[in-house]
Amino acid sequence: MEKIVNNEISILIIYTGGTIGMVNDPKTGSWKPFDFDHIKKQMPELNEFGFKLTTLTFEDVVDSSNITPDFWIHLAELIEENYNDYDGFVVLHGTDTMAYTASALSYLFENLSKPIVITGSQLPIGTLRTDGKENFISAIEIAAAKKNKQPLVPEVSIFFENKLHRGNRTTKHNADYFDAFRSHNYPDLARAGINITYNYSAIHYPVIKRDLKVYHQLDRDVAILKIFPGITPAVVEAITNIEGLRGLVLETYGSGNAPTEEWFNEKITRAVDKGIIILNVSQCKAGSVEMGVYETSLGLMKAGVISGKDITTEAAVTKLMFLLGQNYTRQEIKEYLSKSMRGEINV
Repeated sequence: MEKIVNNEISILIIYTGGTIGMVNDPKTGSWKPFDFDHIKKQMPELNEFGFKLTTLTFEDVVDSSNITPDFWIHLAELIEENYNDYDGFVVLHGTDTMAYTASALSYLFENLSKPIVITGSQLPIGTLRTDGKENFISAIEIAAAKKNKQPLVPEVSIFFENKLHRGNRTTKHNADYFDAFRSHNYPDLARAGINITYNYSAIHYPVIKRDLKVYHQLDRDVAILKIFPGITPAVVEAITNIEGLRGLVLETYGSGNAPTEEWFNEKITRAVDKGIIILNVSQCKAGSVEMGVYETSLGLMKAGVISGKDITTEAAVTKLMFLLGQNYTRQEIKEYLSKSMRGEINV
């Protein structure tokens, strides 16, 4: 761990893995993670900040396709251990599951009052046209930004291609271009141009400052069932009868619509009666689930399926994992799913 020494503001940079931290090995011609303890040699412009920057690299860096709930808990614990020593945190992460990580972290931290900015890149930081340097530098600036000695963005966020999004409102939109992420149902928290412009009305600021509470439990017994034309009883049966299944994200059409065939509603009703909590999420990237607007969602309402409103699939999966991991009653879980806990839905 190497420190770029300075004065007042201190930022902890956590490299977990991902494209941003890759450099080309001239001996093999392949990409490999570089040593982030020497990041200022790769990016000397970091010295211009005047912040105290500390780097911490996961002992075993993780490709984002291999992210698990255990990873999220470990990352939350690292931030918890260092929380009082730093003004903000920048997490470098692969893009494929970045929105899942941002959502999970938002639930694991209650009463968060410091910025946790997650970023990455589509091209390795060692390439000529990389987007990594700009994302990284802007993420640090946002994590350090203060007004009247208070952080400007005290929540879990994702910075990518000049935009800062609320983490649990974000989804990966594009695999080929630099504007990889979108927040379809919530405005940007900030935009970076010549200056960084903050959308203060969209940022969550604690009304009363309370002590940070970090949760350490997530339940993996959840699944996703995506409705599609021609879905068969065998498919629904297989998913809803997974041994130990406790929560199910049901990806429906439009504003929460699903087949009205009798067999479908019977299987969904049977799953709810078994104790599986089912959350209805729209397959549309923008818009909200409004069960009961159309006849095609009435069966789900009668079965006891819960509306996910305008939540993303990433935020829905991690919210179920979080709620099921705590010692909440079934009724409490249903109530939490219907309200905003960390700004993940509009109510």
